[in-house]
Amino acid sequence: MKQKNHFRLVLLILLVWCAGRHPAAAQNIILEWDASNSPDVTGYNLYYGTNSGSYPVKIDAGDSTSVTISNLLAGVTYYFVATAYDANGDESAYSNEVTFILPGILTLTPGANAGDPALIQFPVAPGHWYEVQATSNFQTWSTLWQTEVAVSNIWVQYTDPDTGAFNSRFYRLILH
Repeated sequence: MKQKNHFRLVLLILLVWCAGRHPAAAQNIILEWDASNSPDVTGYNLYYGTNSGSYPVKIDAGDSTSVTISNLLAGVTYYFVATAYDANGDESAYSNEVTFILPGILTLTPGANAGDPALIQFPVAPGHWYEVQATSNFQTWSTLWQTEVAVSNIWVQYTDPDTGAFNSRFYRLILH
């Protein structure tokens, strides 16, 4: 297949938060890229998967420079690349790979021994901040910790030193 390298695709990821959706439910993201300057380019393909360098899913974006990807799972890391193609269907090499961890999940790891602190982990999305809240009765919630506004898409963690003071403690994550 003929390789066209007359341009550079840069993928950007925008997370679409849908009000009223359950946080662990499938989510959508929008990927955008700069249009090619090459007059031969007639469209773009987006590829993605859950392993770096392996992209089993292909989406033909046509001549659009953005695509919405639906039904992605919270807590899963996705890897994306794009190609440009000409009127004959010849594709360019892959763009740079973009990685994104889909927020919307909270994991809890209890301490090794009774009374040891619990470890709470969750992925964050740039431009948002998060609160970890706890309750023992589902009536009153207390904010235990809050993040700064995230500047990158990473997993963060908080250790609850008061876990052992409660027979049962429940947690929730609030997105801002």
